[in-house]
Parts: sequence; structure tokens; C-alpha cells
Amino acid sequence: MKFNRNIFFDKVRAKPFNGSLTQQQVDGMNFKLDVWERDHGAEDMRWLAYALATSYHETAQKMWPVEENGKGAGHEYGKQDQETKQTYYGRGDVQMTWRENYAKATQKLGLTGADDLEWHAARALDPSISARAMYRVMIEGWYRGTSSGRNTFAKYFNATTNAPYNAREIINGDKAKVPNWSNGVSIGNLIKGYHTNFLAALDAAAIEEPASEVVTIAITVPDSVNLHLTVNGKLIS
Repeated sequence: MKFNRNIFFDKVRAKPFNGSLTQQQVDGMNFKLDVWERDHGAEDMRWLAYALATSYHETAQKMWPVEENGKGAGHEYGKQDQETKQTYYGRGDVQMTWRENYAKATQKLGLTGADDLEWHAARALDPSISARAMYRVMIEGWYRGTSSGRNTFAKYFNATTNAPYNAREIINGDKAKVPNWSNGVSIGNLIKGYHTNFLAALDAAAIEEPASEVVTIAITVPDSVNLHLTVNGKLIS
């Protein structure tokens, strides 16, 4: 699945962005759409909408990877690791914390050298790396789980379930918390609303790609004959 970017941005500009978009917001969403189309295009579109809604909330609408306010001050994960000299406070679209998650992202995404997040934690702010990590976090349920299993996209969005309010459990258990700036709306319901907006934009912008056709031709020739085959003007054998 791919998306017409002009249609998508026209829709999200109205909701949830209240009429205007910054270049950074556009660039950040383009990175996220690029990664999704390349790596997860066959997955449920509700998953993408929820990831975008989560980024909208976690980055304070910037849609660009950010550092945690206070850089982990007062938290155990905010202390510098004595081996790596890195501090694993929240970074990225979904505020990755703890050394084990930075190491997991490095391994899962196949990052090496200067992109190794365990040894170069600030690379979690790279918009492409951040988008890749965000999708894997939410698809595989890295952060939170219960005795009944991990909290993943598939748990909250599947053939029989559509639960954007409860899906907040994938990232954080604060769905019932009401921020002092939200006019009485809980975090779970805020993100549910953003999800509705992003899903409407994605639905409008979706481009159905034609199924590829495979043509099989069997040719038998004598051993003494050299066969040269041209397809669409290109010599292939």
C-alpha cells in the first residue's frame, strides 16, 4: 500500500493539525510513510494510523524524533551507563528508554558502526531509524506485556477488534490519565481521536497497487541452437 502524499497532507492539515503544517512536520511524516511503505505496506492501515497518532502525542505534534524533557533526570534510566558512557533517556517518536531497548533496536534493525544505538544513543533521533524502531516496537510489543502476552498492534487491531483507546497500552499504561491541558480528555481518548483523523487521511490517500502478473513460458530447443530471448525490448538470455 502506498499513499498519495498531496491528498494525505491536505487531510491531516485540517485534522488533527488545525489548518497548518510546518516543514518539519511534513518531513517527519514523509519519513514515517516512506518506511511504512517500504517495510510494512501489506499490514493493517489502522496500525499505521495509530503509530502516527502516537508520534503526534509523544512528540508534542512535531512528528519528528525528540528528546525526553529533562533527559531522564530523577529516573534510573537517566543515569550514564559506566560501560558505554551513554544515557538511555527517552528519544525518538515513541521515547525509547533503557539500554536494553537501545540494544534490542540495534539488533532488530541490523544497525552497525556509528548507527549502533547502544553505543551511540543519540542516533535514535535519526528520523528514519526512529520510524523503523517505532513500527517494530509496536508490532512486536517490546515495551509492555502481561501474563497473557505482549501488547502489540495485532492485539488491539485485528479482524474482530478495533480498540484505539486500549491500544495506548502498547507504549504506556496512562490511557486513563487526564492531562491538565486537555480539557478533561484522557490520554487514551486523545490518541483515539488523533487515530481517527490519521486513518481518515490514509483511507483517502491510499493507492491500490495492481497485482503483479507472472507469465511462464516453456521453450524446448535442440542443444545445437543458441536461444536469445528479448522481453519488452530487453535481452535477458
